Amino acid sequence: MTALGLIALGTALASSAAAAPIALPAKYKQQGELTFAFNAAYAPMEFIAKDGRTMIGLDIDLANAIAKKLGVKARFVQAGFDTIIPGLQSGKYDLSMSSFTITKKREEVMDFVSYFTAGTSFYVKAKGGPAVASLGDLCGLSVAVTKGTIQSEDATRQSHACKAAGKKGVDLQFYPDQNAASLAMASGRAQVCMADSPVAAWIVKESRGKFKLSGTPYDSAPYGIVIPKNSGLTEPVLLAVKAIMADGEYTRILKKWGADQGAITTPEINPVVQ
Repeated sequence: MTALGLIALGTALASSAAAAPIALPAKYKQQGELTFAFNAAYAPMEFIAKDGRTMIGLDIDLANAIAKKLGVKARFVQAGFDTIIPGLQSGKYDLSMSSFTITKKREEVMDFVSYFTAGTSFYVKAKGGPAVASLGDLCGLSVAVTKGTIQSEDATRQSHACKAAGKKGVDLQFYPDQNAASLAMASGRAQVCMADSPVAAWIVKESRGKFKLSGTPYDSAPYGIVIPKNSGLTEPVLLAVKAIMADGEYTRILKKWGADQGAITTPEINPVVQ
């Protein structure tokens, strides 16, 4: 074989190796799919399409791309946000990437692969809504949040801080999803809603003038793909995230959903967080 032929063969072999699926534990390879749990009421990250049943969104597209790199299909299951980690622990789901902010507390029970970054934003009624620039402005206000989220924890801590300072606490209202929280504010039951910054921005845009953002996002932190510890999935998922970043699919998906401001360049397993 000529030198040119050897070079061509080497290139073809290298290309074939690069395209090969990332190694998965036999259990997942044999079942041919990975079950992702989502609380699909958090547009543009994950939500239900107009047909009333299909899950769409940034995280859905990323999950499909990651599963493809792993050589399996992605199956999506709807779940209450606060039930997802218990469901992962029991083996009901394989993993989740439903806009989970990575925290030390969550890392104690789950593995995470970082893939995005977002802060928390406040949004209020465009007409007559209170001016909220920080958590300290929530004292005495009624606040709607999704159960089990970082926002629910922040608002709860702030209510205690308000009372400790001799002020009225926060009237906390917990809802199963962000749509229900927004409806509570639209109907006058709550004065403020809190959500991850890309989600709040999307809700305000889609409200057609009913809502507005208040203040600026606070506490930007990484989102993580949630994976049960000792499942054997953590390292393969990290490699898959790196692969979709390398081939441009990651950037294309973020731009599609108008969320490229949340892009990261170096995904990590269980990054150091607050």
